Amino acid sequence: MTSPPGFPGTVPASVRAVVPSVPGATRLVLVRHGEATCNVSGVVGGRLGCTGLSTLGLEQAASLARRLAAHGELAAAKALYASVLPRALDTAATIAPAVGNGTLEVVADCDLCELHPGEGDGLTWEQFTARFGEPPWDDDPDVPLAPGGESWSGFVERAGGALEAVARRHPGEVVVVVCHAGVIEAALLRFVPIEKGARLRLRTDHTSLTEFESDPGGGAWRLLRYNDAAHLAG
Repeated sequence: MTSPPGFPGTVPASVRAVVPSVPGATRLVLVRHGEATCNVSGVVGGRLGCTGLSTLGLEQAASLARRLAAHGELAAAKALYASVLPRALDTAATIAPAVGNGTLEVVADCDLCELHPGEGDGLTWEQFTARFGEPPWDDDPDVPLAPGGESWSGFVERAGGALEAVARRHPGEVVVVVCHAGVIEAALLRFVPIEKGARLRLRTDHTSLTEFESDPGGGAWRLLRYNDAAHLAG
């Protein structure tokens, strides 16, 4: 490998702080959905509790669509995925005309959903806490959220595995995935060397973009950007 411009000699690959892009890399661009009605009303938003985007959420998704159309930054995308939850599907439908060639079908995949809440689905969070308490995930991430629901560690395994499966189906391509803040955190835990079972306590904005790149052949993953919500500024 040659050195960056302005640096003499060749920098050994093992000590490079900036890894150059590799031809044929696979790129996953994760888009968090817009603000949902269940976010505003304080309802546990599984398949029962999620009723789609709020008015603000629709505006956020439209703002992202305008940004993508104006700059063409996802014009190279070859596939568009979304979780099956209405807030993700609404967001995906809004931005779809500005992704790839504008005609990509949205592929819905339940494994890209936010953490499955089990019997807590559709309750208010006050009702949920009164009935099931608060899971002790900082001490034991294997405890289920509620009966029939997922644990934190189980969710990270499911969501991270789903993203890897999407990448395997599209080697060397750009793929857009409309999902959830938890799925984005799961991706970081799966793809970046972080302690297993950790909780990052991120503040992932609605309709923000997070992007990963993998070497050809399923090599190491790199985080290219996180929480890019420039379209919401102002």
